[in-house]
Amino acid sequence: MKIAFVFPGQGSQYVGMGREIYENYDVAREVFQEASRALGYDLAGLCFNGPKDELNKTFRTQPCILTVSIAICRVLLSRGIRPSVVAGHSLGEYSAIVAAESLSLSDAVILTEKRGLFMQEAVPEGKGLMAAVLGLDREQVDRICKSLQSGYASPANYNCPGQIVIAGEKDAVQEAIKLCDDAGAKKTIALAVSVPSHCKLMETASEKLTELLDITLLKNPVIPIVNNADAAFLHDSDSIKASLIRQLSYPLLWEDSIKTIADSGVTIYVEVGPGKVLSGLIKRIVSDVKIRNAEDMKSLESAVSLLSN
Repeated sequence: MKIAFVFPGQGSQYVGMGREIYENYDVAREVFQEASRALGYDLAGLCFNGPKDELNKTFRTQPCILTVSIAICRVLLSRGIRPSVVAGHSLGEYSAIVAAESLSLSDAVILTEKRGLFMQEAVPEGKGLMAAVLGLDREQVDRICKSLQSGYASPANYNCPGQIVIAGEKDAVQEAIKLCDDAGAKKTIALAVSVPSHCKLMETASEKLTELLDITLLKNPVIPIVNNADAAFLHDSDSIKASLIRQLSYPLLWEDSIKTIADSGVTIYVEVGPGKVLSGLIKRIVSDVKIRNAEDMKSLESAVSLLSN
């Protein structure tokens, strides 16, 4: 029985996330305490009580989601559930790397806080945009982005068949939305995010992240990682560092990553952290697999029950 732990990214946060796990497991409380010491504020209080506006600030959201995810991951490990491979969606890749013991939790929450700040600084507010395109294939979306007259936009997330996110300059993304509608897209949705991730507008953020990673200890993972930028297995610290740098300004290959994991023989996927976004995407990418999420006591016990049999 081969198991994958997959970790959610930004957008999965909500006030109250992780509270039940924190209240019921010492190992989870220790994770929150370590993260709070590293960042210098009560991270558990922000996750459990908000306010929502503060939790939704990019530089707060990223370490908060990571901490909740790792708390749940360590509970699963303490219950005897160990993955064969880990992966994460965008920010979730940092959770995966912590789960694989390549990066310490303390370093990870600092990195993700800084990553959020670097991303916000890279593009002035109101100048960038992201949009989801439903019902077109990759070639159609790629072709539309290359044809734009009003500026730069490109595919940012290949999430699953028929769901692609584009990112770029606001006017160009709005032009792309119109062209995708004209090409027969089932739906196009401008996303409520302040930063156009996974495109070349993030290159300055990648450069700043490089400087931070140069002074951060990364070790070879004890569990294989499948990365976003290449949808490939990573087995050493150098490739992980290079992947984290490229990830910000390159398209996120989630559909390809799940196929890579499936091709390795994994038949059970556990979404470890807040929400069920990845569970929904995985259902549309691979068939004949079992999928669980673990975010509160009920879903955690359901996952443990399946994985213990």
